[in-house]
Amino acid sequence: MKIVTVGDNCMDVYLANDQAYPGGNPVNAAVYLKGLGADAAYIGWVGTDSYGELMKKKIQGKGVDISHLSTKEGKTAVTQVELKGNDRCFGDYDEGVMASFCLTKKEVEFVGTHKLVHAGIWGHAEDKYPLFKEIGLLTSFDFSDQLGHDLVKNLSPFVDYSFFSYTKDDDYIRQLLKEVVNRGSKIAVATLGENGSLAYDGEQFYQNGTVETEVVDTMGAGDSFIAGFLYGILKGLSIDDCMELGSETAAKTIGYFGAW
Repeated sequence: MKIVTVGDNCMDVYLANDQAYPGGNPVNAAVYLKGLGADAAYIGWVGTDSYGELMKKKIQGKGVDISHLSTKEGKTAVTQVELKGNDRCFGDYDEGVMASFCLTKKEVEFVGTHKLVHAGIWGHAEDKYPLFKEIGLLTSFDFSDQLGHDLVKNLSPFVDYSFFSYTKDDDYIRQLLKEVVNRGSKIAVATLGENGSLAYDGEQFYQNGTVETEVVDTMGAGDSFIAGFLYGILKGLSIDDCMELGSETAAKTIGYFGAW
């Protein structure tokens, strides 16, 4: 089961204690997928600073293939994080070298050796999605909480599994998931924080709650849900079971500081 994730990475710097943890949706998804048993690779750029070296070391230490993780002159991306209670709130974001990220022809060929490719809305990989579909890959994309972004309309036809972050199960999110599937996605999923998750496959909606656990830090909860869901899809599980696996994976993540 070969999965490759593409795009943004960043060091999440917690302002309260000045601790830094590797993160970014594609990075997190690759690490969680590897932990679940998938053969995972990550493609992205880091800078020539200490954070770049730390990022590479930490990702590789989790067993993820970083043969196509490149070092570019400049800064590694950094996100300032503040904890309000146990909930993480993002502050300033310095994109660093990832601002100019693009996939090379060789990297696209490497992507093509996998079963599924995943990226997110901040990852600068969306322009390659029509090509990914053309070469027969399964595709996944995290639109995060950018529900009104132009990519939601323009990219949906090339994304098999579309993910969104929202707050509750209401008419608005149900209509959005319907529209995304009608445009071409196989399944559209919204993670709803403490309200669980919601999915739509063109025929019906599926609902799932959360797994009760002690919350230390919500960083990475959505990314780990995505990883669990995708792992379930590739294992041939039902949508209900994929959502449950996503919830179980997220429950583990929120029990410690940082994404992983």
